[in-house]
Amino acid sequence: MPLTRDQITQRAAKELHDGFIVNLGIGMPTLVANYIPPGMDVWLQSENGLLGIGPFPSEADVDPDLINAGKQTITARKGASYFSSADSFAMIRGGHIDMCILGAMQVSQTGDIANWMIPGKMVKGMGGAMDLVAGVRKIVVTMEHNAKDGTAKLVKQCSLPLTGQNCVHMLITDLCVMEFDQGKQRFVLTEVAPGVTVDEVKQKTEAEILVSPNLRTVST
Repeated sequence: MPLTRDQITQRAAKELHDGFIVNLGIGMPTLVANYIPPGMDVWLQSENGLLGIGPFPSEADVDPDLINAGKQTITARKGASYFSSADSFAMIRGGHIDMCILGAMQVSQTGDIANWMIPGKMVKGMGGAMDLVAGVRKIVVTMEHNAKDGTAKLVKQCSLPLTGQNCVHMLITDLCVMEFDQGKQRFVLTEVAPGVTVDEVKQKTEAEILVSPNLRTVST
């Protein structure tokens, strides 16, 4: 059975490590803030100038002046700090962010990512995505495996404008988890959602993929 958005982000949260500084992209990745493992000290960073994002607020705790880069209302954990966007991007470009969790419209079999625009549709701008994929140590992508019309989002070559090339390290979808093998330049299927088969993943994937001999079921 395919994973829900919450289960995808729960699985992504398992990639966090104590002391990590992590940037969460707009959309599904922001849910990761709700699933940081108990006792783990992780610092979430937002491009608009906050280090120390907490879980999403309850209705009673909403502060309209406290938002993330996607303009969602958030909370700040104890010890959080505020700074300018210039300082925020200096952190990203200077290689001080350990991991970034992003959404994507397409990912190629060689680890390229397209997540900032669809030609012909109005966009507000690329945001910080291009800086993130160039400056962050580990890039994890969370997304549905297929678009709403059923077309593959893990493709041989991205047809949408690229955000970055050969930069995605891990892909977590509603069907599976894949890790990128730099030597073989392909994604390796390492985990499948409960009830999902390897054949189903391959059928819904345009890209060439490898299958790990130690394939296991996704645990959230």
